[in-house]
Amino acid sequence: MRAGVLILKALATALKDLSADDESTASKFIELTEQGLGTTPAANLWRQIMAADLSFFQSQTAQNLRAEGRAVGRAEAILLLLGDRGVEVSEEARERILGCQDLGVLGVWFRRAITAVSVAEVFGASDAG
Repeated sequence: MRAGVLILKALATALKDLSADDESTASKFIELTEQGLGTTPAANLWRQIMAADLSFFQSQTAQNLRAEGRAVGRAEAILLLLGDRGVEVSEEARERILGCQDLGVLGVWFRRAITAVSVAEVFGASDAG
């Protein structure tokens, strides 16, 4: 596995250098590498390498990691806000909030959580469930 680590790190470095001159081609190689690794342990290693410096990568992996991070942060902020305001959050509601990946929905829920007196108000009448 050590050789695999070195190869993936070398590839990431090469793609970073290529990205400076030809971002489109670098992105294609990043995507092909990601797809080629599939669900192997090396795929997890590749994602870790990509997560270390995403500033130059615009691959689907990079975009997904950033979006997931923002969604988790917003969900945690909603729960923190509700907790600080004394609004009781059931385990089911907590899971729903933490499981939501839609940044737009999380934004609506956050704004509602500022004044809501119940989780039902956060979810709203039209999307309660």
